[in-house]
Amino acid sequence: MKKNTLTRTSVVCVLAILCCILWGSATPSIKKGYELFNIAAGDTAAQILFAGMRFVLAGILTILFGSIISRKVLVPKKESAAPIVKLAMVQTILQYVFFYIGHAHTSGVKAAIINGSNVFIAILFAVYLFRYEKMTWIKLAGCIAGFAGIVLINLTGSGFNMNMSLAGEGAILVSATAYALSSGMIKKYSQNENPVVLSGYQFFIGGIVMCAAGFIAGGRIIGFTVNSSLLLVYLAMISSVAYTIWGILLKYNPVAKVTVFGFTNPIFGVILSAIFLGEGSQAFGIRGLAALALVSLGIFVINKAKQ
Repeated sequence: MKKNTLTRTSVVCVLAILCCILWGSATPSIKKGYELFNIAAGDTAAQILFAGMRFVLAGILTILFGSIISRKVLVPKKESAAPIVKLAMVQTILQYVFFYIGHAHTSGVKAAIINGSNVFIAILFAVYLFRYEKMTWIKLAGCIAGFAGIVLINLTGSGFNMNMSLAGEGAILVSATAYALSSGMIKKYSQNENPVVLSGYQFFIGGIVMCAAGFIAGGRIIGFTVNSSLLLVYLAMISSVAYTIWGILLKYNPVAKVTVFGFTNPIFGVILSAIFLGEGSQAFGIRGLAALALVSLGIFVINKAKQ
């Protein structure tokens, strides 16, 4: 697609929403994967190995499909080696080690909403760390509204849930921060390298490292069936398709214009978790709906800021 097409708001909206639907489906898919592959909630090594297998496959699929579309084998430039390794460390290894661990220790609905904080953090990084754009009071108001939703989902009858830990909700927040940092990195590195190349090779490298770490730590994956294998392929396709499209959008658009659509991640995650994991009572309870309303308000406010 031509650059001028990829900067149109309507095109950005459609492609970004497609990415968010795919990412939203990852929440119930990962928890279903734990069930099909008999991965216990406390088996961190197997969880990391499972994630590594997903990303090795995602890297292969990204490079393969990208090469077919480009009608040539996609090979990174020599100067892109360091950026690819850095992306692999942040976007794949750091983000998804905590992502998988967190999903094993919290509900799909709760994880989906907490993970929505990555949009606010990405905007803050774009403003203060990478200096791609400026902060305004309207953007700040949107961030506050969104974070209020994140906090609300963690409230219990006695107040804020002080039992949060890196093994559950805390791990999801660390994962969200890593994602936010990687968004700014992709914006920077994609100016000199094909986003498809960046995604494919960083997935593959990150996946290899995670597979090795999980296996050495004692993780083993069993229960390969047609259904479980298809689910693993689907998880790989989520990363291959969504991150490639997202990287292309970030290359040609301001960070906030693209990442603002990430606010829909928790919405799709909540709905799909409620449908496929039977968590409807949490998803559509008063607190869950109120949290979603605040996140939606953040979307509206940030969009007004861009206008």
